[in-house]
Amino acid sequence: MQTGLERLLTSPELRRPLKGRKVALMAHPASVTRELAHALDAIAALPEVQLTAAFGPQHGLRGEKQDNMVESDDYIDPDYRIPVHSLYGRVRRPTAAMMSGWDVLLFDLQDLGCRIYTFLTTLRYLLEACAKHGKALWVLDRPNPAGRIVEGLRLRAGWESFVGAGALPMRHGMTLGEMARWFVRTLRLDVELTVIPMRGWNPNDAPGYGWPMERGWLNPSPNAASLGMARAYAGTVMIEGTTLSEGRGTTRPLEVIGAPGLEPRRWLATMQEIAPEWMQGCRLRPLHFEPCFHKHVGQLCGGFQIHTEDATHYVPNAFRPWRLIALALRALRRLRPDYPIWRENFAYEYEHDRLAIDLINGGPLLREWVDAPDATPADLDLPARADEAAWRETTAEDRLYNK
Repeated sequence: MQTGLERLLTSPELRRPLKGRKVALMAHPASVTRELAHALDAIAALPEVQLTAAFGPQHGLRGEKQDNMVESDDYIDPDYRIPVHSLYGRVRRPTAAMMSGWDVLLFDLQDLGCRIYTFLTTLRYLLEACAKHGKALWVLDRPNPAGRIVEGLRLRAGWESFVGAGALPMRHGMTLGEMARWFVRTLRLDVELTVIPMRGWNPNDAPGYGWPMERGWLNPSPNAASLGMARAYAGTVMIEGTTLSEGRGTTRPLEVIGAPGLEPRRWLATMQEIAPEWMQGCRLRPLHFEPCFHKHVGQLCGGFQIHTEDATHYVPNAFRPWRLIALALRALRRLRPDYPIWRENFAYEYEHDRLAIDLINGGPLLREWVDAPDATPADLDLPARADEAAWRETTAEDRLYNK
């Protein structure tokens, strides 16, 4: 399997349109070749490519920011003496000054296939800026480690944010190259978009079902520490909008959840009573953990870990992490009706006026379902199924792999 970056590096024919044009690069720590050369170094070494600028997303070009919601500054790269513009610092959208000095932007980010992962929004903002300033954008495509499965409610109108780039479900099932095509088509952007597709990637191939298992895992962000996290993330990211721990401060962030005073076995048993079919496709292990930092630091938390990396536990067509975590929250509400689940007075991604859980979900429907005393699983499942089917239909023409 070759990524878009590797195809560009090995094909003079693919690089030919770059001749005579100034080039910028958007990259992060997982923007590497099979030999683990970083994209910045690999592209700078091409004699016919004139690299004049670089961009870094959330966590930075080299991944120097280790916690969530920590901004990066602009700087001059010490090796190549080119400006590195931060799109997670004083701005989220590139300024006119950042858009000068280059003609083509090479966009090479490893994604997780989840609406809330901010690299997707950064892609949209850059496409819009390129359309405005007459620049070209090339996506050097990479795998979606969560595969083709689509899950979750689509973002509702008016709920767009830096963690909600458009009317997508939580788990969109697309690569960033495919998402770029969708953005250009649905936003009607007049922009020169080129996608350098992967070669030899099939999202339905076992055992990775999206991730090529012959490749090692590199963290695309500091807490995206494993393939298991990538598979669970479309559900566990919702815990960021709650008072529960999502495992930050442990060695398995966004694979374990819990809080002080919770009884893991009773919690899982209540989930089993409500919607056992939403617990399939993985192994749920009750546990206790003590975060070393972040929420509930130094306190013993009761909860569970989601296991998907063992082939005997992981069934991709059955695993639904968004429904699983919705079920966990619903079960907690049944067990502890007065439990303060929702994280209030917290500016998630610097938004002050909307609850974090609603911002994450692109609307209030999931929270309202969790809190409604008489809600049934069907009350959430049916609208989600409708949204999932509509998304698969509307994106069919944008897919590049295993259509």
